[in-house]
Amino acid sequence: MATLEILLVLLDIAIALYIFEDTKSYFASNYCEKKSYRFCFVNPAFYIKITMSGEPEVTRTPEEEGDEEEIKSSYRPPPEKTIDEILAADQEDESLRKYKEALLGEAQAGAVIVDPNDERKVIVKKLALCVAGRDDVELDLSGDLTDLKKQVFVIKEGVQYKIRIDFIVQREIVHGLKYVQKTYRLGVPVDKMTHMVGSYPPKTEIQSYTTPPEDAPSGLVARGSYSVNSLFTDDDKNVHLQWEWCFDIKKDWKD
Repeated sequence: MATLEILLVLLDIAIALYIFEDTKSYFASNYCEKKSYRFCFVNPAFYIKITMSGEPEVTRTPEEEGDEEEIKSSYRPPPEKTIDEILAADQEDESLRKYKEALLGEAQAGAVIVDPNDERKVIVKKLALCVAGRDDVELDLSGDLTDLKKQVFVIKEGVQYKIRIDFIVQREIVHGLKYVQKTYRLGVPVDKMTHMVGSYPPKTEIQSYTTPPEDAPSGLVARGSYSVNSLFTDDDKNVHLQWEWCFDIKKDWKD
């Protein structure tokens, strides 16, 4: 058994080195600015991190590092306040009062309820894959989420893309919205990103958040199927929606 594990580790290192040589420019220009890891095709018991020097290193998975960062964080979000409480505070400060009224918009006139049958404050409607020069590819998040895995996005290798999330905020203001996305290949975590979406007042119309541009990986080894676990949450750890979806990296859009 020990011999088999050693052989698996050696195989993992060989594959990781091949990945590095095949995608060196990609790592240097984009991925290494964010994380020193992005891709691993290894036994789940191990995780190979490719450094800029090209030397493989066994380290923790992105999920483990993310959990540790969360534990170490000393940030504590302020307590939630209703719209009435926000408007009632600091009434003596005229400039602040006007600012709050402008920020809250129609919500200051009364409760904004888009769907009276839905008690949620945040209703996530849609996820879209946005590529310049192409029609957006959309996932409907208002229906049965178990069907999403059947709708596979195709992303051309090396292309720059963004992800847009459409949502409705009703009833009360929401603070510190976050979009968290974990990407897996062959069941192994290869990427985790957290985007701070911000605070939003209730509105009758759909509001949107678009992620910064990302470059899709390229090269023979990068092509294949990926699964994604997406989470729309906030500073108070409310789970507004959690869903899974899939995409394929291919040589061309029509492959």
